[in-house]
Amino acid sequence: MENIYFLMIMALIVLAIADLVVGVSNDAVNFLNSALGSKAVSFKTIMIVASLGIAFGAIFSSGMMEVARKGIFVPGEFYFNEIMIVFLAVMITDILLLDFFNTLGMPTSTTVSIVFELLGAAVAMALIKIGADNGSFSDVVKYINTEKATEIIIGILLSVIVAFSVGAIVQYVSRVLLSFDFEKKAKWVGAVFGGFALAAITYFIFIKGLKGTDYYANIKPLIEGKTMMIIAVSFVVWSLLSYLAVVVFKLNIYKVIIIIGTFALALAFAGNDLVNFIGVPIAAWQSYEAWSASGIPATEFRMDVLSKKVPTPTLFLVAAGLIMVLTLWLSSKAKNVVKTSIDLSSQEDTKERFEPHFLSRNLVKMTMMISDYTAIVVPDKLQQKIERQFKKPVIKLSKTKKHELPAFDMVRAAVNLMVASVLISIATSMKLPLSTTYVTFMVAMGTSLADRAWGSESAVYRVAGVLNVIGGWFFTAIVAFIAAGTVAYLIHLGGASMIAVLLLLAVLLISRNYIKHSKKSKEAKVEDSLNKAESGSIHGVIEESADNISKALKRVGKINAQTIKGLINQDLNKLSKAKQSVVKLESEVEDLQNDIFYFIKDLDDSYLGASKFYIDVIGSLQDVAQSSSLIAKVSHKHVNNQHKKLKKRQTEELLEINDKLLILFSNISDVFDSRSFDKIVPDIIHSKQTLLEEVKASIQQQVERTRESDSTSPKNTTLYFIILLETKDLILACINILNLYYEEHDKKEI
Repeated sequence: MENIYFLMIMALIVLAIADLVVGVSNDAVNFLNSALGSKAVSFKTIMIVASLGIAFGAIFSSGMMEVARKGIFVPGEFYFNEIMIVFLAVMITDILLLDFFNTLGMPTSTTVSIVFELLGAAVAMALIKIGADNGSFSDVVKYINTEKATEIIIGILLSVIVAFSVGAIVQYVSRVLLSFDFEKKAKWVGAVFGGFALAAITYFIFIKGLKGTDYYANIKPLIEGKTMMIIAVSFVVWSLLSYLAVVVFKLNIYKVIIIIGTFALALAFAGNDLVNFIGVPIAAWQSYEAWSASGIPATEFRMDVLSKKVPTPTLFLVAAGLIMVLTLWLSSKAKNVVKTSIDLSSQEDTKERFEPHFLSRNLVKMTMMISDYTAIVVPDKLQQKIERQFKKPVIKLSKTKKHELPAFDMVRAAVNLMVASVLISIATSMKLPLSTTYVTFMVAMGTSLADRAWGSESAVYRVAGVLNVIGGWFFTAIVAFIAAGTVAYLIHLGGASMIAVLLLLAVLLISRNYIKHSKKSKEAKVEDSLNKAESGSIHGVIEESADNISKALKRVGKINAQTIKGLINQDLNKLSKAKQSVVKLESEVEDLQNDIFYFIKDLDDSYLGASKFYIDVIGSLQDVAQSSSLIAKVSHKHVNNQHKKLKKRQTEELLEINDKLLILFSNISDVFDSRSFDKIVPDIIHSKQTLLEEVKASIQQQVERTRESDSTSPKNTTLYFIILLETKDLILACINILNLYYEEHDKKEI
């Protein structure tokens, strides 16, 4: 029987490694988003600094491991065999849950996951024990460390409000004092800001942060009761060093703050969050060692040993830190999760990833009402002074540099890092596993709001995104609790066989998600995505938009072919893929339309004629996308609703038309690829009439079939007419695009 527990320990070690990989992929957003979003330093430098922070933080995290041993449940109430079931259930659930959120690209909380998984599994095991003893449901409280668990859960929930509020207040004050022209301020201003930021970071990271570790005993006599003096001296020293760095060494103090802040936040993350990944396996290993040495049967060995302070082997911490660092460098999912946070806090226009909803719209309305009321109360002179501080400088960049602008400036990045690292370190010193995801994300959102990054053009989208992410966190808590409890119960029922099945299921699901993610990444690279026009001349716009037309028509040809085949064969899977593809195409065309405003503003006065041409091209491209979209969507709906298949004659007509349509798309794409508008366009425009006549003939034939036959399905007939009419519009839109280019080519020749 001892072998089964040893195998469970081995499984937990493997799961711990996998959980480290999955967890860091999720939590990279916590310490990378500020530095990456500000583009203050190179990506390589950021990664090196973050790696060093993680390595040091992992070594300092020993004290936090007690949370997994006794923070949620009362160890002495469980026997060794029961506690092993709890630990294994937690790890299996944790890795599946985190991988699911990573695949979606949503930052979730590893702290919330582990806390509620431990709670769910412990409650399930407690209920099993109570049921076996014919006890009462109220006896559950004997098995759960309700005081500490409540403290942890309330701390996690409060962190959302505290992080958002503190981030917003500190950013607002910083911006009012420094403005967006912070680099033009006197050198002493930057030095004082640097002194304040660095003093806060170093005190809470290296002093308060160490309080939660085993190293604190060595420095306790030096700092106990001297908080104010240490902070004051630290502020003066860092201010002087900052001034020296700015004046003598010509360093950008804001970049220095971002580099040190990234290191500090990575250190705080590893020190606070490592328990989420390896706390449970280490607790299981220590439980196994104690049980093996006791000689008592597993069903009789009480786990009081977990209530004692047991140091975590440094080797385990170093190994965990190494795995975290390697994951940070190699994980592509980490980059996907980081993008969500940066997009939601971006100062510049970016493609919004979330759709507004009732709650986000009403929150924005309420905030605007409060803002209007405040404007009445605050004196006009003060308002004008504040407005000047929030006025963003106009940065003249060439169009090619537009997409290289940072998501936000270095002041906001410094505040993000400073506030988040301080809040996390306070929690670590109190041995509270505060959610670093909650803190860093909500600090970033608070500073975004205070910095007026959420304007009237983007507020409803950004607020919707924040609410969706927060909703995902609460969803995590509920799912983690239920799933871990269910897994614990299944292991109790099935024993070793159930463990093997669950581990195999975990491996299969993670492998499937990995393959799916890799395939999706490759497809995204290969796919012909539409690009925004960057040129300011008519010739440049013709060249750039010609590439878009070629790409779009190739994609529309594939989508239509897939739709018609899926409809004829009643293949819902193929129709679903076609529908997804056309939705993506429509989204890209919509992005091009949204960019028209900025395109026109950036045009040189001598090339204003390019704007009308570009608008007409995008309009025709939208017509193409809409027609293709309607064909795909009605076909999918028809098959999904189990309506009658197309008749044989209808199928033959559609296939014949689609084959000729594909040839037309191919010919037009060749024209745009080769830019041979003068030679080939007249021939294509002339030959398209044949295809249009064929479509019209099919429409007439369907009218006659409908009048003559009593058996024709109304749904079938409606679908067929829609496909033919939209095909007709599709052909006309394509020819309209060709005419635009042909006419523009004639003007150029003249």
